[in-house]
Amino acid sequence: MTDAVTAPPPLPAARDSELVAHVLHGESGALERMMRANNRRLFRTARGILRDDADAEDAVQDAYVSAYRALADFKGESSLSTWLTRIVVNKSLERLRSRSRSGGLAEDSAAYDERQTAPAETPEAMAMRRELRRVIESSIDRLPDGCRAVFMLRAVEELSVTETAASLGMSEGAVKTALFRARHLLRDTIGREIGPTIDEFFSFDGARCDRLVAAVHRRLELAFEQAPPPG
Repeated sequence: MTDAVTAPPPLPAARDSELVAHVLHGESGALERMMRANNRRLFRTARGILRDDADAEDAVQDAYVSAYRALADFKGESSLSTWLTRIVVNKSLERLRSRSRSGGLAEDSAAYDERQTAPAETPEAMAMRRELRRVIESSIDRLPDGCRAVFMLRAVEELSVTETAASLGMSEGAVKTALFRARHLLRDTIGREIGPTIDEFFSFDGARCDRLVAAVHRRLELAFEQAPPPG
């Protein structure tokens, strides 16, 4: 089993242009570095909109493919992570609209084929937390549409009000109102338990991160050497 990996923080703005240049010049490993620095935030944003792990993972894949093809248009007016978050928000909303039109989960067969079953969790480590995780996830899923993504970015991903507003295309006042409402609604069902445990329950573990990086490279027909599993 691949050990859980703590995602690195988003790159400082001053380094964004350098990384973008490396990706555009086809430097080996540059796209992977960009993805690993942003995977967790993008997944959590998509998950907050779509309320489904697999659909969120597909939306992030779509966002990276679109971002890669439009990378030359990145002007650095916002941080790279904010630019990517806006793209994943748009991709997630597209999937949400498609889901509504089809009356169910809109599956892309090619993206579905990219997904693999995640490695089994350690029963000993997860047994006592499974029910709490279910309560937390279901409680967040029941938040109003305008609150879920805000909560994921502010309370889980710990973005600032300004960053969250820029990422979601909202005013700062609307972000504050949505977060206050989300916390009030959640407090009624899970109370103080949410603070120390929420990050773990919406983690972006090593296996999923590796799978996403490999899948995007395949879709873009770029070389990528998957690290072998530990022996």
